[in-house]
Amino acid sequence: MLIISNNTNIPDHEIEITAIRSQGPGGQNVNKVSSAIHLRFDIPASSLPDFYKQRLLKIKDSRINKEGIVIIKAQKFRSQEKNREDALVRLQALIRSVAVVQKKRRPTKPSKASKNRRMDSKTKRGKTKLLRGKVPHE
Repeated sequence: MLIISNNTNIPDHEIEITAIRSQGPGGQNVNKVSSAIHLRFDIPASSLPDFYKQRLLKIKDSRINKEGIVIIKAQKFRSQEKNREDALVRLQALIRSVAVVQKKRRPTKPSKASKNRRMDSKTKRGKTKLLRGKVPHE
């Protein structure tokens, strides 16, 4: 059972985990052992509350396909158990990330004093650059 929050969890039978062969370098171990984990989680068919389902289906994430299935491939570690744990932690983090409600941004304007300070510094800088010019000969 994967625990998301105090009152939300996902039963093990809703998460499909298969072991596959890992990619990349690793010598004989890569060729013989299926240490990578392929995790599949069907969002619409899950027992998650509607709040989580709607939020998960709304976000643009390459791990979620058009049918609403989360696909996570974990192959960071050499052992299958560590990769399995990593995949579950990543699924948990993805689901928890949609539970956080973002604060609505209120647009702000610069104050009159800050505008004046900015303009004063610009004119001062301009005068400094003007003084760097050629000196006229009389």
